[in-house]
Amino acid sequence: MYRALARRDPAYEGVFLTGVKTTGIFCRPTCKAKKPLPQNVEFFPNATEALHGGYRPCRLCRPMDGTKPVPPLVEKLRRAAEAAPDGRVTDKDLVAMGVEPTTARRQFKAYHGMTFHAYQRARRMGLALRDVKSGKPVIEAQLDRGYESTSGFREAFARVFGAPPRGAQDAACLLARRLETPLGTMLALADDAGLRLLEFVDRRGLERELVGLRRRLKCAIVPGSHALLDQIATELSEYFAGRRMQFTVRLAPVGSDFQLRVWAELRRIEPGRSRSYAEMAARLGIPKGPRAVGRANGSNMLAIVIPCHRVINADGSLCGYAGGLWRKQRLLEHERKHGPA
Repeated sequence: MYRALARRDPAYEGVFLTGVKTTGIFCRPTCKAKKPLPQNVEFFPNATEALHGGYRPCRLCRPMDGTKPVPPLVEKLRRAAEAAPDGRVTDKDLVAMGVEPTTARRQFKAYHGMTFHAYQRARRMGLALRDVKSGKPVIEAQLDRGYESTSGFREAFARVFGAPPRGAQDAACLLARRLETPLGTMLALADDAGLRLLEFVDRRGLERELVGLRRRLKCAIVPGSHALLDQIATELSEYFAGRRMQFTVRLAPVGSDFQLRVWAELRRIEPGRSRSYAEMAARLGIPKGPRAVGRANGSNMLAIVIPCHRVINADGSLCGYAGGLWRKQRLLEHERKHGPA
């Protein structure tokens, strides 16, 4: 996606939006503004997620606009929301601006497909998360973003981020980071115990995995920084460049005793090699258990670093991979090319 951004490739219009950390804005892939450095960008699938990330739309490329010109009233509303200290524009404020609230809501929704209130809520919540992550007391973040009710703020925050705002400060949380790879965006989650999850964001069942991790570890999942996330980002980059085939990042997989045994055996498969489910079951001392091994294989939440992609059918054909068979094939080809002779 960064290469598409650098080329201003129109083929990626509608595929992703780019958040620029240094300016706090999000842009289309074809934006004509000066291109940011790779470490200063993050990518989003749509405008709502970019707003939840705390970004505002770029005024040059207008990423929330369709092909038709933006109505003057819609532009006026967006500017008002950005200028408001707490990001909140009430109906009373609209009347003071000479704008009829019903007309404003109708035009905004007709143009953007989301209500003006939804736009404001998404932006305010994104800014609130940034406040809490930076160490600001929750009550200050609440008041600064225009929430008079503590319970209302907690409920709104939890709806968006899956946890109340206090969870963004407490130690009991998993820190999340999106990682860009040649095979697509991945999501990494880590805490001090180790890397808990590494999955392609379009993986089937990813949302279910996140809910399960939150429940089992009794924690929140929030965007953040951690040394282990930096390490896996570096090691993945080296892996895809062909300079590394073994990962050293500390892992802390969450699973049953049997699943942990299967995953440990997966890590013994050398890069460039593969095994069948029957071979895996035999090595684990359960020759009649290929199906159980297959289920444990499919439950692995640490893609690539616990190499479930190295398990294939007995006849050598590829079999199920939640990240997509095309990725499994690419990973195996990559490891055969760069793995040990």
